[in-house]
Amino acid sequence: MAQIFHPLFNPFARASVFGSVLVVAVLVWVGGLLYRSPYVTQAGVVRDQPVPFSHEHHVSGLGIDCRYCHTSVEESSFAGIPPTKTCMNCHSQIWSDSPMLEPVRRSLKEGTPLTWLRVHRVPDYVYFDHSIHVAKGIGCVSCHGRVDRMPLPAQQETLYMEWCLDCHRHPEREVRPKAQVFNLGWTPAGSAGGALGASLVKEYGVRIRTDCVDCHR
Repeated sequence: MAQIFHPLFNPFARASVFGSVLVVAVLVWVGGLLYRSPYVTQAGVVRDQPVPFSHEHHVSGLGIDCRYCHTSVEESSFAGIPPTKTCMNCHSQIWSDSPMLEPVRRSLKEGTPLTWLRVHRVPDYVYFDHSIHVAKGIGCVSCHGRVDRMPLPAQQETLYMEWCLDCHRHPEREVRPKAQVFNLGWTPAGSAGGALGASLVKEYGVRIRTDCVDCHR
């Protein structure tokens, strides 16, 4: 059978093979970057809320404890969203005529709750319990970041399973004294942090939990 292509085409054939491999590798790399980008994870994305609530002002500026608004965080899977009455405990006296707070006043007057847009959301097939993490010494910062430095709240982590598993496999990196769970500025002192974490893991009975059923129920 006569040869169809001249031998001079062989280098082009080899180049096309290697070029295809390179293109596939680049597409995989770009796909990985996109998968972890804010466009997909929504990390760092600020959502428009009915009222521009500043954690920086309320937490860092006024020293309000997380539990004043998130009342069920120690006893429930859900941290809780404060009712309008909680806001008006202060704002009936402070900034009571501010136009920015008109939605809050209207909410109380009409008896209709404010519709906040959820910032941190995991898929419906993922079970996350705030109370057990708090009880085991995991601080708010580990998942939510330094909200006391956020004029407007935004998700800080990817919330991907690999991120959760990294903490579940190495809890000593994140566990802290229970008295410091809601202290957003607390950090372990120098190199003693690792030893402290290991001792707290043992003291609190923290187990390495990576079974599917732990989070997917």
